[in-house]
Amino acid sequence: MVTKSFITAILAIFSLVPCYGQKHQHGKASYYSKRATGARSASGQRIHHDSLTCAHRFYPFGTHLKVTNLSNGKSTIVKVIDRGPFGRGRIIDLSWKAAKEIGMIAQGVASVKVERVEKPIPYKPEDTKLPKVDFEVAETEYEFPNKWGTPNRKKVKHHSSKKETNKITSKVINKTEHHKSKEVTKAELKKHNTDKAKSKGENHH
Repeated sequence: MVTKSFITAILAIFSLVPCYGQKHQHGKASYYSKRATGARSASGQRIHHDSLTCAHRFYPFGTHLKVTNLSNGKSTIVKVIDRGPFGRGRIIDLSWKAAKEIGMIAQGVASVKVERVEKPIPYKPEDTKLPKVDFEVAETEYEFPNKWGTPNRKKVKHHSSKKETNKITSKVINKTEHHKSKEVTKAELKKHNTDKAKSKGENHH
């Protein structure tokens, strides 16, 4: 009896090997009703009618499969979380949402093609809009202590306007010219005194 059961198990395993190596399968698909929500699957994960999941006999848990309804061409991608179905001719049990996406809710059973997906199609990321930054010239108050140690509050702009820059430049130029004129006056006075001293010396002789 034990030997017969062992042989049956071995034959069952070997019967699944060629199926696993196939690129795709054709057969009947059924689906879980909404009442199955909350039940624990063979993988330990809870079944939810609004998730894209399925039950398959031999694909490892976590495998992604593309299921196409052969009657209308609609397809969806599901993840294997459970084992089954065990009814004759049926190759996959879909969640309620997956069945809805391929349009088989009304029929209950549909002829499908099942393909393994090596890399699931990623979802398109939402466009991230960066907020606009307003770069304005802000006025900041700085404290400058006076000679008595009392702080004086003065508003200092980060950027001087063109008019203020021209005004400061004019003041610097005027001060420079005034300083030069003073130096010229001192040089002329010194020369005048030297000439006067020379003339006095000549008159004395």
